[in-house]
Amino acid sequence: MTRRDLASLFALPAAFAGRARSQSAAPESSTTIDSDGTVHITRAVPVPKTVSPQAYAKLVTGTSWAPDEGSKESAALIERMRVAYPVDFEHTTVAGVKAKIVTPKNAAPHKKDRVLLCVHGGGFQTDSGSFLEAIPIAALTATRVISVEYRLAPKFPFPAAVEDSVAVYKEVLKTHSPKKIALYGTSAGAILTAETAAQLKKLRVPLPAALGFFSGFADMARGGDAGHLFSIPGFMGFRPSTGQTLAAYVGTTDPTDPVLSPMYSDLTGFPPTLCMTGTRDICLSGTVDFHRALLRAGVDARLMVFDAMPHAHWYSFDFPESKEALEAQARFLDLHLG
Repeated sequence: MTRRDLASLFALPAAFAGRARSQSAAPESSTTIDSDGTVHITRAVPVPKTVSPQAYAKLVTGTSWAPDEGSKESAALIERMRVAYPVDFEHTTVAGVKAKIVTPKNAAPHKKDRVLLCVHGGGFQTDSGSFLEAIPIAALTATRVISVEYRLAPKFPFPAAVEDSVAVYKEVLKTHSPKKIALYGTSAGAILTAETAAQLKKLRVPLPAALGFFSGFADMARGGDAGHLFSIPGFMGFRPSTGQTLAAYVGTTDPTDPVLSPMYSDLTGFPPTLCMTGTRDICLSGTVDFHRALLRAGVDARLMVFDAMPHAHWYSFDFPESKEALEAQARFLDLHLG
């Protein structure tokens, strides 16, 4: 994740102010409520015993579960991931859109008619996940992944990223049945997954077999509790939320546009969808709200929530909770591709 201030849900501070004060020094719990319902709270929140020892050791540091895009730490993480999940990759273009083709070394012959489309995270302004999200899923599903390198804001605001994702999907449709295509993404990629599906439905293009909505939201006009409680790493580095509008990405579009914010669209007929988040995820509210909206529309929607996990914790792939998350994502996508 980049620490550039995006003035949005995905904003990270330039530097963390330091670790939270110890439990022994924490003030007594207090709650006051303003006349407009705004709540002011003071709490001591220990790391729960429900998490693995490895996750506990990480959580007490208060640091992000993904290094900055383009950093040495990010490169090292990707190399370790390729050892754990052996794949080959190539840089190419699909329908004129830049993309990475990630092919698992254990690619199954009977799965060659399938393809997964990954739309990466990074707050719509950077590419923090085209490798981190594609490599493990390709290996775990033994299926080729096309990771779409869509155009980025602020130079290319909405609907550029949606246009690129739709273009790649329609190109893949020329050689694959929609029943053999799944679309997924984390963070901004989760948002883009829902937006792309909404646009495909609007265009009357056959929808993919399944969607993976991993730690995102589908409403650019309204924010929930999580944006006022958490930062990218969880509790540390928090800044008061300015709402769930990614200004550079939204541009001049009405935040209630039904493609930009699929919560305002007709979700009936959406593919089976797995929604995933954590209880310390800045996108917790957005993920569970979208899940409920899908259920109201009669969609086969599943929800998986990890206790104490922050935003996109599966980027740090070698923690028990991260492995469980990645395996659940892969299992769901694999199942619906037949």
